[in-house]
Amino acid sequence: MTPRILSLLALVLGLAACSTDVSDGNKRDLGDFVLGHNIVVAPEIVKGPLSREASTDDWIASVKGEVQKRVGRYDGDRMVHLGINVGGYVLAQPGIPLVFAPKSALVLLVTAWDDEAGGKFHDKPYQLSVTEAFSAKGMLGSGNTQSAEEQMANLSKVAAEQIEIWLSQHAECMRDDTRGEAARACWTRVDKEIRDRRNSGQ
Repeated sequence: MTPRILSLLALVLGLAACSTDVSDGNKRDLGDFVLGHNIVVAPEIVKGPLSREASTDDWIASVKGEVQKRVGRYDGDRMVHLGINVGGYVLAQPGIPLVFAPKSALVLLVTAWDDEAGGKFHDKPYQLSVTEAFSAKGMLGSGNTQSAEEQMANLSKVAAEQIEIWLSQHAECMRDDTRGEAARACWTRVDKEIRDRRNSGQ
Protein backbone atom coordinates (compact mmCIF):
# COMPACT_ATOMS: atom_id res chain seq x y z
CA MET A 1 0.00 0.00 0.00
CA THR A 2 2.83 2.44 0.79
CA PRO A 3 4.26 2.83 -2.76
CA ARG A 4 0.73 3.27 -4.12
CA ILE A 5 -0.07 6.01 -1.60
CA LEU A 6 3.22 7.80 -2.34
CA SER A 7 2.46 7.70 -6.05
CA LEU A 8 -1.04 9.02 -5.44
CA LEU A 9 0.24 11.86 -3.26
CA ALA A 10 2.70 12.84 -5.98
CA LEU A 11 -0.11 12.76 -8.54
CA VAL A 12 -2.62 14.84 -6.58
CA LEU A 13 0.00 17.44 -5.74
CA GLY A 14 0.40 17.99 -9.46
CA LEU A 15 -3.33 18.40 -10.08
CA ALA A 16 -6.07 20.80 -9.05
CA ALA A 17 -8.21 18.54 -6.87
CA CYS A 18 -10.84 19.36 -4.27
CA SER A 19 -10.41 22.92 -3.06
CA THR A 20 -9.87 23.70 0.60
CA ASP A 21 -12.94 25.93 0.47
CA VAL A 22 -16.04 24.33 2.00
CA SER A 23 -19.68 25.00 1.18
CA ASP A 24 -22.21 26.80 3.34
CA GLY A 25 -22.94 23.60 5.24
CA ASN A 26 -26.54 23.05 4.10
CA LYS A 27 -27.66 19.45 4.45
CA ARG A 28 -27.84 17.21 1.39
CA ASP A 29 -30.20 14.37 0.57
CA LEU A 30 -28.65 11.27 2.17
CA GLY A 31 -31.75 9.11 1.97
CA ASP A 32 -32.58 7.72 5.42
CA PHE A 33 -28.94 7.86 6.53
CA VAL A 34 -27.91 8.15 10.15
CA LEU A 35 -24.28 7.73 11.19
CA GLY A 36 -23.48 4.70 13.30
CA HIS A 37 -19.82 3.96 14.04
CA ASN A 38 -17.33 6.56 12.81
CA ILE A 39 -14.11 4.55 12.77
CA VAL A 40 -10.89 6.23 11.63
CA VAL A 41 -7.60 4.33 11.49
CA ALA A 42 -4.17 4.96 10.03
CA PRO A 43 -2.19 1.71 10.27
CA GLU A 44 0.18 2.51 7.40
CA ILE A 45 -0.03 6.29 7.12
CA VAL A 46 2.51 7.75 4.70
CA LYS A 47 4.09 11.17 5.07
CA GLY A 48 4.56 12.57 1.58
CA PRO A 49 7.59 14.36 0.15
CA LEU A 50 8.69 17.63 1.78
CA SER A 51 5.90 17.41 4.36
CA ARG A 52 5.82 18.77 7.85
CA GLU A 53 5.44 16.22 10.63
CA ALA A 54 2.05 15.30 12.10
CA SER A 55 1.23 12.47 14.47
CA THR A 56 -1.02 9.58 13.53
CA ASP A 57 -3.21 10.27 16.56
CA ASP A 58 -3.66 13.91 15.51
CA TRP A 59 -4.74 12.88 12.01
CA ILE A 60 -7.19 10.33 13.37
CA ALA A 61 -8.69 12.86 15.78
CA SER A 62 -8.92 15.58 13.12
CA VAL A 63 -10.61 13.44 10.45
CA LYS A 64 -12.91 11.70 12.95
CA GLY A 65 -14.02 15.01 14.46
CA GLU A 66 -14.80 16.68 11.13
CA VAL A 67 -16.66 13.64 9.78
CA GLN A 68 -18.74 13.54 12.97
CA LYS A 69 -19.61 17.22 12.57
CA ARG A 70 -20.46 16.90 8.91
CA VAL A 71 -22.37 13.64 8.55
CA GLY A 72 -23.28 13.14 12.18
CA ARG A 73 -25.98 15.81 11.66
CA TYR A 74 -28.37 13.43 9.91
CA ASP A 75 -31.14 11.67 11.82
CA GLY A 76 -32.63 9.07 9.48
CA ASP A 77 -33.59 5.50 10.31
CA ARG A 78 -31.01 3.64 8.17
CA MET A 79 -27.84 3.24 10.22
CA VAL A 80 -24.63 3.32 8.22
CA HIS A 81 -21.16 2.79 9.70
CA LEU A 82 -18.11 4.49 8.17
CA GLY A 83 -14.62 3.03 8.16
CA ILE A 84 -11.96 5.53 7.14
CA ASN A 85 -8.29 4.77 6.55
CA VAL A 86 -5.95 7.77 6.50
CA GLY A 87 -3.51 6.62 3.83
CA GLY A 88 -1.16 9.55 3.39
CA TYR A 89 -0.67 13.28 3.72
CA VAL A 90 1.45 16.27 2.86
CA LEU A 91 1.48 19.31 5.13
CA ALA A 92 3.27 21.94 3.10
CA GLN A 93 6.36 23.68 4.37
CA PRO A 94 7.18 27.33 3.67
CA GLY A 95 8.55 27.94 0.19
CA ILE A 96 9.38 30.83 -2.13
CA PRO A 97 6.19 32.72 -3.02
CA LEU A 98 5.20 32.57 -6.73
CA VAL A 99 8.16 30.28 -7.46
CA PHE A 100 7.76 27.36 -5.08
CA ALA A 101 4.41 27.58 -3.33
CA PRO A 102 3.99 24.15 -1.72
CA LYS A 103 0.55 22.58 -1.40
CA SER A 104 -0.98 20.29 1.20
CA ALA A 105 -2.78 17.03 0.43
CA LEU A 106 -4.66 14.18 2.09
CA VAL A 107 -5.55 10.68 0.84
CA LEU A 108 -8.31 8.60 2.48
CA LEU A 109 -9.93 5.23 1.80
CA VAL A 110 -13.58 5.12 2.89
CA THR A 111 -15.95 2.18 3.37
CA ALA A 112 -19.68 2.39 4.12
CA TRP A 113 -21.23 -0.50 6.10
CA ASP A 114 -24.92 -1.27 6.02
CA ASP A 115 -25.95 -2.01 9.60
CA GLU A 116 -29.19 -3.69 8.52
CA ALA A 117 -27.43 -6.10 6.14
CA GLY A 118 -24.36 -6.54 8.32
CA GLY A 119 -21.98 -5.94 5.42
CA LYS A 120 -20.44 -3.37 3.09
CA PHE A 121 -22.48 -1.55 0.47
CA HIS A 122 -19.56 -1.79 -1.96
CA ASP A 123 -16.64 -4.11 -2.71
CA LYS A 124 -13.80 -1.58 -3.05
CA PRO A 125 -13.08 1.33 -0.70
CA TYR A 126 -13.80 4.81 -2.03
CA GLN A 127 -10.46 6.53 -2.62
CA LEU A 128 -10.66 10.20 -1.73
CA SER A 129 -7.87 12.68 -2.52
CA VAL A 130 -7.99 16.26 -1.27
CA THR A 131 -5.48 18.95 -2.11
CA GLU A 132 -5.57 22.69 -1.84
CA ALA A 133 -6.16 24.53 -5.10
CA PHE A 134 -4.39 27.74 -6.07
CA SER A 135 -6.45 30.88 -6.51
CA ALA A 136 -5.77 34.59 -6.84
CA LYS A 137 -6.33 34.77 -3.09
CA GLY A 138 -4.03 31.88 -2.25
CA MET A 139 -1.05 32.14 -4.59
CA LEU A 140 1.32 31.91 -1.64
CA GLY A 141 0.24 28.34 -0.89
CA SER A 142 -0.71 27.09 2.55
CA GLY A 143 2.91 26.28 3.40
CA ASN A 144 3.57 30.01 3.58
CA THR A 145 0.33 31.08 5.23
CA GLN A 146 -0.83 28.31 7.58
CA SER A 147 0.54 26.22 10.40
CA ALA A 148 0.55 22.43 10.15
CA GLU A 149 -2.45 22.32 12.48
CA GLU A 150 -4.40 24.76 10.30
CA GLN A 151 -3.63 22.78 7.16
CA MET A 152 -4.70 19.55 8.86
CA ALA A 153 -7.98 21.09 10.02
CA ASN A 154 -8.77 22.50 6.57
CA LEU A 155 -8.02 19.25 4.75
CA SER A 156 -10.10 17.28 7.24
CA LYS A 157 -13.06 19.64 6.77
CA VAL A 158 -12.93 19.30 2.99
CA ALA A 159 -12.53 15.52 3.22
CA ALA A 160 -15.60 15.31 5.48
CA GLU A 161 -17.65 17.30 2.99
CA GLN A 162 -16.44 15.11 0.11
CA ILE A 163 -17.56 12.04 2.08
CA GLU A 164 -20.95 13.70 2.55
CA ILE A 165 -21.16 14.34 -1.21
CA TRP A 166 -20.20 10.72 -1.93
CA LEU A 167 -22.95 9.50 0.39
CA SER A 168 -25.46 11.87 -1.22
CA GLN A 169 -24.64 10.39 -4.63
CA HIS A 170 -25.82 7.05 -3.23
CA ALA A 171 -28.84 8.42 -1.34
CA GLU A 172 -31.30 6.14 -3.14
CA CYS A 173 -29.31 3.11 -1.95
CA MET A 174 -29.69 4.11 1.70
CA ARG A 175 -33.45 4.50 1.82
CA ASP A 176 -35.09 2.27 4.37
CA ASP A 177 -36.98 0.29 1.72
CA THR A 178 -33.78 -0.64 -0.19
CA ARG A 179 -32.22 -3.50 1.70
CA GLY A 180 -29.68 -6.31 1.52
CA GLU A 181 -28.56 -7.32 -1.97
CA ALA A 182 -30.82 -4.67 -3.51
CA ALA A 183 -28.85 -1.99 -1.67
CA ARG A 184 -25.52 -3.43 -2.84
CA ALA A 185 -26.79 -3.68 -6.41
CA CYS A 186 -27.97 -0.07 -6.20
CA TRP A 187 -24.54 1.08 -4.99
CA THR A 188 -22.80 -0.80 -7.81
CA ARG A 189 -25.14 0.72 -10.41
CA VAL A 190 -24.63 4.26 -9.11
CA ASP A 191 -20.84 3.79 -9.08
CA LYS A 192 -20.99 2.72 -12.73
CA GLU A 193 -23.12 5.73 -13.64
CA ILE A 194 -20.61 8.03 -11.93
CA ARG A 195 -17.69 6.43 -13.81
CA ASP A 196 -19.55 6.62 -17.11
CA ARG A 197 -20.29 10.32 -16.62
CA ARG A 198 -16.70 11.00 -15.69
CA ASN A 199 -15.38 9.10 -18.70
CA SER A 200 -17.73 10.97 -21.03
CA GLY A 201 -16.63 14.31 -19.61
CA GLN A 202 -20.03 15.22 -18.14
